[in-house]
Amino acid sequence: MKNIILIGYRCTGKTSVGEKLSERLGLPFVDTDDLIVERAGMSISKIVENGGWNLFRKKEKETIKGLSLMNKNIIATGGGVFENQENGEALKRNGLFVWLTADVKTITERMLSDQNSGSRRPSLAHNDLETETTMILKRREPTYRELADFTVDTSERNIDSIADEICEYIRRDGCCLHPKRSNHVRKHNRNNI
Repeated sequence: MKNIILIGYRCTGKTSVGEKLSERLGLPFVDTDDLIVERAGMSISKIVENGGWNLFRKKEKETIKGLSLMNKNIIATGGGVFENQENGEALKRNGLFVWLTADVKTITERMLSDQNSGSRRPSLAHNDLETETTMILKRREPTYRELADFTVDTSERNIDSIADEICEYIRRDGCCLHPKRSNHVRKHNRNNI
């Protein structure tokens, strides 16, 4: 069975939806940003502060390489992971890509209300949030569109309805046969990634 790869911009719901899918499908959930932070022993902001975005992207590429060798996982990717084409190619070999989208207004509102936004989501372009979001989305959307097997707009929707739509698609696609419910999110053993 393939990995289910959640792609899309910041605050489109990849982590929340990934955790919900993990519960529904009984599969381990991995958030690439969390895994990078755990391994580095510092926040994304600190990684960027110490070595720039290039250092973060290097760590991200190492993480993706390990995850691409696994299967039967729900993987939430960072918003810019596919700026390196090799990351997309590595994950695509064994992954069903679900692109989570949202309009700029929804994304910026979510970012402003997220208490972890500063440490997890440092500025990419040093513009005001709405301008930055519009600019980066315009650059990234063609890549998301090219990789996506399935797209879900998460604007003004709750996590359960988004997960329902994805599970229905997965059942139709046949990569997961019988989703099952579990009472907790299964995390992967990070030592094996």
